Amino acid sequence: MRIIGTLIIAAAMAMPSVAFAQDVRQETVRFAPGTSGTTIRDSIKGDHSVRYSLRVRAGQKMSVQLDTSNASNYFNITAPNANEALFIGSTEGNGASLAVPASGDYVIDVYLMRNAARRGETAKYELTIHVE
Repeated sequence: MRIIGTLIIAAAMAMPSVAFAQDVRQETVRFAPGTSGTTIRDSIKGDHSVRYSLRVRAGQKMSVQLDTSNASNYFNITAPNANEALFIGSTEGNGASLAVPASGDYVIDVYLMRNAARRGETAKYELTIHVE
């Protein structure tokens, strides 16, 4: 029984912070005609997060930059049908540039780390996305 309890605790600790978000708002990102990028200005508070979905083709380069008022505000990027993030902001920083490995809908999750979310902190942010 101790092994099962230990495994449950280990599994819970391994989950990314965004998995604990209670209120996830879904948004689809579309670029204005003739452009290859956009900047989204928004805010999140507490355990709220935003999941941005963006269709990208294999071989394209996607860059994402998060400028935020809160040091505990990050983003992750997940490929279509993937269980793990390609980019984890809390360990890799607030800027990502990657060659897209497969076509489909990529997800950019913007969230507050659990400690800031529990304190009910707010983050005002600008999320700049470019695809070439």
